[in-house]
Amino acid sequence: MSTWELVLDTIGAVAIVLGVLLTFVASIGLLSLPDVLSRMHAATKPQVVGLLLIVLGGAVYLRTSPDVWMLVLVGAFQLVTAPVTAHVVGRLAHRGEGGLRRDLLYVDELADRPDEADPGPDDQEDSSPHRNGEAVGRSPRRGGAGSDGASLDSDE
Repeated sequence: MSTWELVLDTIGAVAIVLGVLLTFVASIGLLSLPDVLSRMHAATKPQVVGLLLIVLGGAVYLRTSPDVWMLVLVGAFQLVTAPVTAHVVGRLAHRGEGGLRRDLLYVDELADRPDEADPGPDDQEDSSPHRNGEAVGRSPRRGGAGSDGASLDSDE
């Protein structure tokens, strides 16, 4: 084993251990923090950085092309999905009745304005089966050349 291989193996092992420690801290935060937004922070920030350190350490330790590309995909999927999941969880927690402790918020920018872009479960949408006087799912009858406008099931 050459000196460079020993150095790369050591760097990989240190990155993996640091990643495991960050992931462990994230799991403790999920269990001990008081509300949904605090838990969401613990589930995204240290967990993602911990996983990326584990992926980096694994890539440095393994050093083969298929393994490195697979680890790059794992890191990329984590970077894409974690912010989206955190955003959805935060919006649902802010809308819902339980789980969000408003006394822990320094600033609540969403308190004064309703969420008009995406109505929540509390908002009543138009539940009538008609839009613009027409039945939903049915197209209006059109009379044209060669059509008398009568329906197919009429006895006329």
